[in-house]
Amino acid sequence: MPRENLTQKRERAAEIEQRMFEHYGEGACSLDHVDPFTLTVAVILSAQCTDAAVNKVTPELFARFGTPEAMAAASIEDIEAIIHPLGFFRSKAKNLKACAQTVLAEFGGEVPRTMVDLQKLPGVGRKTANVVMCQAFRDPQGIAVDTHVFRIAHQLGFATRNDDTPEKVEAKLMKIYPQPDWLYINHQWVHFGREFCVARRPKCQECFLADICPSSGK
Repeated sequence: MPRENLTQKRERAAEIEQRMFEHYGEGACSLDHVDPFTLTVAVILSAQCTDAAVNKVTPELFARFGTPEAMAAASIEDIEAIIHPLGFFRSKAKNLKACAQTVLAEFGGEVPRTMVDLQKLPGVGRKTANVVMCQAFRDPQGIAVDTHVFRIAHQLGFATRNDDTPEKVEAKLMKIYPQPDWLYINHQWVHFGREFCVARRPKCQECFLADICPSSGK
């Protein structure tokens, strides 16, 4: 595929997004949750961990500590006992309790609705804040770049070797995709990464983007 300018990348991105919608619709969130707080908790837990593993521990966690009040009052040991199967469970337990306490102390018991305020919560970085803004509040202020989105952005030729951090990849994608599409990219690309653009062995021969992907067959 010849070198593209920004206009050409945007045209190809529009075609990719149309096909993503045809295949996945808006894309469903892989993390089970019932409200902005439980979503925030689930995304914090998903760091360095699969969504499937998170979904195995959250039913008990949410049943016991599914509100900021309950989580803030819980002991670190009780939280750890539930999320013990997950990686980094000790630091995550501390973050969950501190996050709930901050929600209560600084935001009146409600998960904040801005990127700046969300990132004031312990355990919440830019990626987590992006997920919450898109999924809980339908107000995309950026694009959540997880391992799937990071990899696929490079495979699709929208990021280069120099784009070696999630922040750099996000900046590139935000220039290429119009803001309304930011709402769907993470969920759609996660499903795409699991079904076709698999890290170890991409299924290029079966992929519905093969004809417009510069990495197809390579």
